[in-house]
Amino acid sequence: MLDYDTVTAAFSGCEGVFHVASPVPIDRMVDKEREMMAPTVSGTMNVLKACSAMSVQKLIVVSSAAAVTLNPNWPQDKLKDENCWSDKQFCKENEIWYALAKTEAEEMALEYAEKSGLHVITFCPGAVFGPLLQSDVLNITTKFLRYIIKGGPDIINNKFWPIVDVRDVADALLLLYHKAGSSQRYICSEHQMDIKDLIDLIKSMYPNYGYADKLVNVDYKLAMSSDKLKNLGWQARTLEETLADSVESYEKSGILQDVDGQPCRVPYFYRMPPIQE
Repeated sequence: MLDYDTVTAAFSGCEGVFHVASPVPIDRMVDKEREMMAPTVSGTMNVLKACSAMSVQKLIVVSSAAAVTLNPNWPQDKLKDENCWSDKQFCKENEIWYALAKTEAEEMALEYAEKSGLHVITFCPGAVFGPLLQSDVLNITTKFLRYIIKGGPDIINNKFWPIVDVRDVADALLLLYHKAGSSQRYICSEHQMDIKDLIDLIKSMYPNYGYADKLVNVDYKLAMSSDKLKNLGWQARTLEETLADSVESYEKSGILQDVDGQPCRVPYFYRMPPIQE
């Protein structure tokens, strides 16, 4: 994404672009600028400019719930909607570089749309679960759900999480491409619950796994509203269907099996200390 000429060549002849690519830290970052900020923010700018250069008609930028939810000034009793943005200073102070990068990139994309006339839509999904497309390289939410199911030595924060099925994300992206107006922002997350309640739900469906049992309660609510997306006609699967299809896909791929006697570990991203508000 940092090579403008490569991005531009890839867009040749395209009417629409879905910009999904973004780094997500599996391990602790050494160089936040090189590992996170540049690929996410500068990479998005390359996509925006390449779309203009190649006369692309529509661009959907996949942002994240992380660009919505980290706002300590939002009223506690009000669901976060598309008017809520993560506080960039708050993200810097707490070193939440993924959220900072996503927020800056999304703001930049919408500003670019207003100035250039490019048809840009931004899209903010929650944690994405669901069946695997492939199992050679696992994304971070798959690794986290695997850890929840298998258990291990790491302590995780019992956060309140927004969740969405990967297939419902795909449906939403196509819906937005065909129906959404320019410079619009959409949240996509139908199901929201504490990690402990999520574990209890999966355990009730598949009782024979070890499951994560080292949780620390934190006051960390990320509740969001997807009403704007639903008003376009979006419908989501039940959480039970998503979890069942996830577990069965994991079982079929073999990623729930023990490897060389090594314990399952939770990605560093989810071992971070709780945010101090």
